[in-house]
Amino acid sequence: MGKALIIGAGGVAGVAIHKCCQYSEVFEEIMIASRTKAKCDAFAEKLAGTTKTKIRTAKVDANNVDELIALIEEFKPDVVLNLALPYQDLTIMDACLATRTHYVDTANYEPEDTAKFEYSWQWAYRERFEQAGICAVLGSGFDPGVTGVFSAYALKHQFDEINYIDILDCNGGDHGYPFATNFNPEINIREVTANGSYWEDGHWVETAPMEIKREYDFKGVGPKDMYLLHHEELESLGLNIPGIKRIRFFMTFGQSYLTHLRCLQNVGMTSIEPIAFEGKQIVPLQFLKAVLPDPASLGPRTVGKTNIGCIFQGKKDGKDKTYYLYNICDHQECYREVGSQAISYTTGVPAMIGAALVITGKWCKPGVYNVEEFDPDPFMELLNKFGLPWHEDFNPVLVD
Repeated sequence: MGKALIIGAGGVAGVAIHKCCQYSEVFEEIMIASRTKAKCDAFAEKLAGTTKTKIRTAKVDANNVDELIALIEEFKPDVVLNLALPYQDLTIMDACLATRTHYVDTANYEPEDTAKFEYSWQWAYRERFEQAGICAVLGSGFDPGVTGVFSAYALKHQFDEINYIDILDCNGGDHGYPFATNFNPEINIREVTANGSYWEDGHWVETAPMEIKREYDFKGVGPKDMYLLHHEELESLGLNIPGIKRIRFFMTFGQSYLTHLRCLQNVGMTSIEPIAFEGKQIVPLQFLKAVLPDPASLGPRTVGKTNIGCIFQGKKDGKDKTYYLYNICDHQECYREVGSQAISYTTGVPAMIGAALVITGKWCKPGVYNVEEFDPDPFMELLNKFGLPWHEDFNPVLVD
């Protein structure tokens, strides 16, 4: 049916590539492109003979708009699936604008020199994408992504209005390392060490990093400590879900992770400010990323499950209602299927689904949109089909 250009060759890209190849009736051809072509070639070689999807590979610098334009013009994809770094969102969007090509990503833009992420930079492209007649789907991962689709689904099928949303992200996996991150270390640590915030009564309430802690008993995982963080989907859901009074995001962390992180912060290793070292300028956090285990290598040693979902409170037919939508994902099952741990799996599957819905025209209209602005039903159907089945609880324990 169509062609997708996948930019990136990390853990999430690997899952998305496998899933595109499982959905050959939509993805007739894909091109995998990254700065290191050998990584792209490795995926193509691994999947050769297992799929009807034709796979091509290429080298590209995602920071270079001209290189991106040239590659898009040569391959002529129906959609560009951006699975590179969040720093590169805008250059890839610029290339899509220049070539009038649809765009999908999993995380919003972050300036490389500032630990801050918000949608304003990408929302600024709305009019230009609309005028070009092309669609950009922002945040088609799990959180953001599935959490937004869950919100749209809950509003469509369970509520007349939603007043409170608590997004709970639990990773109960154990990789055996004293300290490692389950996705890009640089992005993960920047996210965790930033101030927390939540959306309440139309404005942001800011907190110190890890200031607000709760314990929650997650089905399939058990009791875990979770901490309030800022997360980008709070921004879009606050605007797109009517009736909202408060949205919060919580993520679980083990004590070993927090202790190591605190030590690294204390000695300056999580800083993004360049320092002089042996006559060169280095960024401590980027150096730390280089010495930590590659998240893509954690698959074979990670055991346990994730549980990620949304607890909703609102009204239906004038009565108060609570509702919990969530997914449980097993690390080892993911590894057996696609060679990945569950964190990459839960992001890579929705990335493929977003691209598929653009290709098929089910999610495709001129402009720049977050996932909750589309019909959730076809996305929810494909979650069940491609490995992320969802569960419902109509009487959940609430977070205080």
